[in-house]
Amino acid sequence: MKKIILATGNEGKVRELNDMLKGYYNVISQNDMQVKEVPETGTTFIENALIKARNASLQSKLPALADDSGLQVEALDGDPGIYSARYAGVDATDKDNIEKLILNMDQHSNRKAHFCCAMVFIHSANDPNPIIVEKHWDGELLREPIGVNGFGYDPIFYLPDRDCSSAQLQPKVKNEISHRGQALSELLKQLLSFE
Repeated sequence: MKKIILATGNEGKVRELNDMLKGYYNVISQNDMQVKEVPETGTTFIENALIKARNASLQSKLPALADDSGLQVEALDGDPGIYSARYAGVDATDKDNIEKLILNMDQHSNRKAHFCCAMVFIHSANDPNPIIVEKHWDGELLREPIGVNGFGYDPIFYLPDRDCSSAQLQPKVKNEISHRGQALSELLKQLLSFE
């Protein structure tokens, strides 16, 4: 079975991808291969995902899968965007980022926002034809956090069609309908069509 390196240290993502790719690929974490991370210097989610994938593939000599994602808020002209994880500073916690966003949204009545996920697969570090997928998950911003599941901005990301926050969804449901779930599903379709 072919090995793919996942350009993340998140073991949860590694487990999830192994379940989805069972029988096709064996997904390993970049931590298992001692891959050193590089700065995400891109200006878009796609650029950052490509940087991570090429770095992991270069160091491991394996095909690589990477994603970059974040929250884009209409009233804030797309912020926090690619800076979602470090919105309140380089060492910011999820709580810090949420508090800053709630504060910055205080005067806005337009609460529309969406999560964006760019996912990239490359066969080698210099692959000229990467598979690139980008998906959005639409919602609105709450004025205070609700729910304990998920991470990041999930507690303030409200889903009108389900009348709950992302952090109130069961993980299995979230993985099926979220930006990351949609991107992975589409990428797998394309990936497996080449096999």
